[in-house]
Amino acid sequence: MNLFTTVLLAETEHGESTYNPIIPANYDILWSTVIFVPLVLLFIFVILPKFQKVLDERADKIEGGIARAEEAQAQAAAALDEYTAQLTEARAEAARIREDARTEASQILADSRDKASTEADRIASTALQQIEAERQQAIVSLRADVGSLASELASRIVGESLADDARQQRIIDTFLDELEAQVAPAETKE
Repeated sequence: MNLFTTVLLAETEHGESTYNPIIPANYDILWSTVIFVPLVLLFIFVILPKFQKVLDERADKIEGGIARAEEAQAQAAAALDEYTAQLTEARAEAARIREDARTEASQILADSRDKASTEADRIASTALQQIEAERQQAIVSLRADVGSLASELASRIVGESLADDARQQRIIDTFLDELEAQVAPAETKE
């Protein structure tokens, strides 16, 4: 058992119950009050104001932090709006540049086609002129070869010499003209 229970049992056995352990003695109340009152006053006037000051500083920091956060959030929203505007402007600029590039590419393509067509016409014209010149040269060469072969063949057939150049040229021209006249209607029928 504990000491308090032992004291209570001892007093009740003797029939005297003058001591009440729940109510302290008068001197205890006096000294407790003398000590408690200055402690309460010290707490109310010294510790509590310092504690309140610390709490107020924390509240100011929190409120300032919230204000700074709201300001930062407003700045972030403004930056986002500016970024969105710049992005929209950049997209519009990119679309315009793409359209300009397409227009320029189609213009370059058209110019290239025109130049290629002109160059092809020039090459074809040059080729036709060269072919015509080679044809004329071949005709002249063939006339000379055919004329000499024909006069030689005619000399052998006739048995006399066709050495006279003027006569030989006249006979060759007549022969070739007749040959061309026969070939020309055949080419038009085809």
